Amino acid sequence: MSVWQLCPNVHGVTAIRGCNQSEPKAVSEPPPASRSRPRVSPQLNRWSRARSIRSGRKLDRPVPRTQTLESSPATPLPPPSHVFSPPLDSDYADAIDGDAESTASKTIYIVSDGTGWTAEHCVNAALGQFDYCLVDHGCPVNTHLFSGIDDAEKLLEIIRQAAKEGALLVYTLADPSMASSANQACKLWGVPSTDVLGPITDAIASHLGVSPSGLPRGALGRSFRLSDDYFRRIEAVEFTIKQDDGASPGNLDKADIVLTGVSRTGKTPLSIYLAQKGYKVANVPLVMGVQIPSTLFQVDQKKVFGLTINPVVLQSIRKARAKTMGLSPESRTNYFDMDYVRGELEFAGRLFAQNPSWPVIDVTEKAIEETAAVVLRLYHDKKHKCTMPRISKRY
Repeated sequence: MSVWQLCPNVHGVTAIRGCNQSEPKAVSEPPPASRSRPRVSPQLNRWSRARSIRSGRKLDRPVPRTQTLESSPATPLPPPSHVFSPPLDSDYADAIDGDAESTASKTIYIVSDGTGWTAEHCVNAALGQFDYCLVDHGCPVNTHLFSGIDDAEKLLEIIRQAAKEGALLVYTLADPSMASSANQACKLWGVPSTDVLGPITDAIASHLGVSPSGLPRGALGRSFRLSDDYFRRIEAVEFTIKQDDGASPGNLDKADIVLTGVSRTGKTPLSIYLAQKGYKVANVPLVMGVQIPSTLFQVDQKKVFGLTINPVVLQSIRKARAKTMGLSPESRTNYFDMDYVRGELEFAGRLFAQNPSWPVIDVTEKAIEETAAVVLRLYHDKKHKCTMPRISKRY
């Protein structure tokens, strides 16, 4: 069965190519200058390229070569003896020869001998610094994750393809010889690269005075594939789900963190996020006319955190929630009525004022990760009795 691939050419026209055919079908003639360029889905291109690379099939360059750059071949310095030296054949030399023109989009290859989560998270965090120009603003970026790369042959094939596409290589390779091979190959083939794991591993090894194992997480040579931390996180998630939305208030004393606030302040998603980091979290909703469980005031008050939000934002969130529940604006519910929303927030504010040891975190325009970072900072400050600002301050 043929595997079909979308192949954008220099004019933005898409040709269809079958993987079992020796010659690609002819690409249609470029459209007249007066026509607008058809837009090719970048997601389809990413999936197509990833499938092609992993299947071992070479890809055509996004921009066909217009001329061959003539230069005298330079003899690269021999690599260190412990580093795998990649053969620089004609295909590689052709890839490195390069084009004078650059493609409209940039590519980042993420390579890991494990899951790749660390490198992918670092890349996404760094890309967040360029969100003002990405995609629709003129500098689109495609990322490809290659996880479980545990031998030099696979690694070099990926770097080889990165050289053809002019991609940046970001890698986390625990094995020093693999990391050295990646570094040497990138230098030989002119691939810009960043080693995410190596520098910090070397710094910690120097600080501790102990050599790293050189094994990726989950490797067969490691003693504990499922650590105590893993089981602790599983237990925390199970506990948090059972304690959601004020369930089993008698178990609040078993929680590491207790969140409280009015409906739709993000208590549940924040609880689940913290649970995945290994913290047992309970959340208690505050509703006017509903009695607050007494155990909320009996537990260690250092565990309790209040959540608040801007009333206008809260009203819009509740309206969206009511719509998904099938409640029309003409219904008699006061769930998203502005007077009721303000009343509930004032009710919660009075409770927070009566319990000044509870930090009050304003979640308006905050991502779950941002709110969680504030909660954990305050939680550990309290736990370790660090100096901190007045606890009644809104964060």
